[in-house]
Amino acid sequence: MTESGGRNSIADGVSVVLSAWRNPAARILNIDLLAVLLAFLLPWSTSGVAIVAALWIVALGFAFEPRAFWRSLARPASALPVALFALAVVGMLWSDAAWGTRLAAISPTAKLLVLPLLFYHFSRSSRGQWVFVAFLCSCTLLMALSWLVALFPALSLKPYLSFGPFAPAKGIVVKNYIDQSQELALCALALAWPVMALFRAGRTRPALLLALLALGLLANMTFVVVSRTTLVVLPFLLAAFALRYLTPKTAVMASIVAAAVALLAWIGSPNLRSTGSKFVTDYEITATKNEESGLGSRLEYWRKSLSFIADAPLTGHGTGATRGLFARAAAGHAGVQAEVVNNPHNQTLAVAVQWGAIGVVLLYAMWIAHWLLFRGEGLPAWIGSLVVLQNVLTSIFNSHLFDFQEGWIYVLGVGVAGGMVLAARREED
Repeated sequence: MTESGGRNSIADGVSVVLSAWRNPAARILNIDLLAVLLAFLLPWSTSGVAIVAALWIVALGFAFEPRAFWRSLARPASALPVALFALAVVGMLWSDAAWGTRLAAISPTAKLLVLPLLFYHFSRSSRGQWVFVAFLCSCTLLMALSWLVALFPALSLKPYLSFGPFAPAKGIVVKNYIDQSQELALCALALAWPVMALFRAGRTRPALLLALLALGLLANMTFVVVSRTTLVVLPFLLAAFALRYLTPKTAVMASIVAAAVALLAWIGSPNLRSTGSKFVTDYEITATKNEESGLGSRLEYWRKSLSFIADAPLTGHGTGATRGLFARAAAGHAGVQAEVVNNPHNQTLAVAVQWGAIGVVLLYAMWIAHWLLFRGEGLPAWIGSLVVLQNVLTSIFNSHLFDFQEGWIYVLGVGVAGGMVLAARREED
């Protein structure tokens, strides 16, 4: 392409974007571009994500077809997130928390309302893959900067995580080690499908390039920033891919290779060994010294949460009641038993404490509906099922559906992939 031809193409593209007021195709393009920007910003900025998400909803309003949307909303995958949000709203009625606390507790569920909108939009748009590419590019940049920050900690946007008592956390560019590990793990495993497809198609060079990128992402999680949640979940995600896409013989060979690589990583990474050993030391610290620790504190949160649930098993204690319950349970205690938290670091317990068995049924029904949506073949089906499975498994140790970063990863990943799957099924019919 000549220089003048390139300028003409850019000018044509800008012209299409600016013609949105009179051109329906341009309105769809603008909505897609905002989704791409949202995906790119997700690893970096919470405020940026919130602003772009609001702009995306506004832009969608100018290309909204109510009848088509209502048909889309009838699907369980769309209706159940709305039902969970509605339960959070209704749950304010029987909570004893202050009204400000009740309203704040609704916020983590509000992003679920974006899911039906994403299903609807990306079932009619052909640019869903742009969103995934943007997220991959953003995480690749994050990974590269993480290696750089590990060598030069002063470059971190979170310098307090690279010096002093947080020095083992060096390599964190922005946010925290859990978010960074979740994002890199998701991208590394999402690449497994295109790598497999390219090798089978005889396209060795691009397959090797993507495989090297995946290995770079995994290496960062092994040697630079290690998350215990990711360590536990990663083997299950790898097993899910093997069971779904590989023949038994290939799956066995892949398992042997993965085990050998894991052993070498364990031997070669002091960070990995140190993180793994904390599973035992954390429990001992809490059990013998009554001091706060990662795993030990979680066990205490879970024990107390089960007692809260037993007091109100059907409807829970209401929206926003969690902190007050922990505050009352902490009275007269010291150490880890005196900790007061907003959530028990387990998604099921976080829902059950507030909304009881009704909330848990809705939560699991939503996860199952989204999992079943991705039963088919293809990259969108793999990405969607991967996002669901990662969220379900990591939510054993965290309230990841309600957390900002992981919650938006779930909403964006499931919403875009789900829309793409629905569009493909409509074409097949």
